[in-house]
Amino acid sequence: NLEDEKIQSFEIKQATTVQYTDIQKQSLSLMKASALDLVKADFAFGKLIGESVKAFVASKRLKVHFVASHGHTVFHQPHLGFTSQIGNGAALSAACGLPVVSDFRSMDVASGGQGAPLVPIGDLLLFGQYKYCLNLGGIANVSVKENGGIYAFDVCPANMPLNMLVSEIGLQYDEDGNLARSGIVDQGLLEKLNALDFYAQNPPKSLGKEWVDTVFMPIITSTNCSLEDILATICEHIALKISEAVSESNEISKMLVTGGGAFNTFLIERIQAKLRNRCELVVPDAQLVGFKEALIFAFLGLLRIQNKPNALQSVTGANNDNIGGAMYGDFSRMFF
Repeated sequence: NLEDEKIQSFEIKQATTVQYTDIQKQSLSLMKASALDLVKADFAFGKLIGESVKAFVASKRLKVHFVASHGHTVFHQPHLGFTSQIGNGAALSAACGLPVVSDFRSMDVASGGQGAPLVPIGDLLLFGQYKYCLNLGGIANVSVKENGGIYAFDVCPANMPLNMLVSEIGLQYDEDGNLARSGIVDQGLLEKLNALDFYAQNPPKSLGKEWVDTVFMPIITSTNCSLEDILATICEHIALKISEAVSESNEISKMLVTGGGAFNTFLIERIQAKLRNRCELVVPDAQLVGFKEALIFAFLGLLRIQNKPNALQSVTGANNDNIGGAMYGDFSRMFF
């Protein structure tokens, strides 16, 4: 019973965000790249991560046991039996001089699972006090604890379409959701988004950029609404779909909210409004909001080293709980 293994405490000792340059952002657009360019990008990105880790460790004078790296997703099509994240583990390990665990999703997909989301095992073992854990990243996903176990699924697009839209006017994101707040929800557009086939599927299920680009965004680009109205409508759509993931209960449950979207105060207000009194949103301090996913992938790396499952059948729909992650470097001195 995983419930028996709950870890009661953790500490984020040091954390930082390294921004991509414009050139690096362009180099990560690989969905139409050649096989040669994809392999070159895989090794180059692994080296870039490794060099960043090495500089960070040196600047903070840290003693580090290992590095856990998710990488950058290029393709995610589990229904076709594959997923691909660049950031080669060997190149990363060689660049930083530390043992590395990477490629966390492939084993689960090869075992018949969605390969996503992977964070819920951390939600269960590190954040057991919350019934729901919501991640507002490029895609919104939620984990739900029931009967000592957990299930999870991707809910809907979140920051991905919002950021794509505001990038057209030179912004990285809609700060505090102010542009969306100034817009008016377009009911016709909202109904089209709500009617997408993905929402009729039962979990486990996951979304990738391919789906957003080919299914979600064409609906957005076909409308004549203003940017502000489109942003307001997408926020309303996100809030509605998240509220549908929360079951009716006699007790008010708590939902931990992290990921970049937790800083979007307008979106948080709309989610809480849709939830009404069924669930209380808890947005933690900025460090945990920003680094919870990094924390949990470090935890997934630890589970891999300990030969313990780090991907759950109940979450991904795989044939079994499985141990994912490729290991590079010298782990012989690992003692936990």
